[in-house]
Amino acid sequence: MDDVSALAAEHLALAKKDPHGISAYLFLHDGPLRQSVIALSSGSSLEEHNTPPAASIYVLQGRVRLTEGTADQDIGSGQIQRVPQLRHGVLALEDSVFLLTAVTGIGTE
Repeated sequence: MDDVSALAAEHLALAKKDPHGISAYLFLHDGPLRQSVIALSSGSSLEEHNTPPAASIYVLQGRVRLTEGTADQDIGSGQIQRVPQLRHGVLALEDSVFLLTAVTGIGTE
């Protein structure tokens, strides 16, 4: 069993030391299901990328902006947002940690 709060604190500390301001850890991999803790220091970002078949972002700490062209969405601590089926990025508006849940396909691998 993983302690998500401990993972969040650990990876935010690592992100603050990282030159790109990012630290991530895949802590659950079960068939097509993936869950990761991702920490971003304020102002850092995940570049635009494709969305898996299904995904959500749950912000554990801080505030992030889900960037998707003209429909950017700010997500704050305690909020969860489905990730749309569009190319998108994530920008940290402040030091932030979020739980990314993704389903990468159907069936088991």
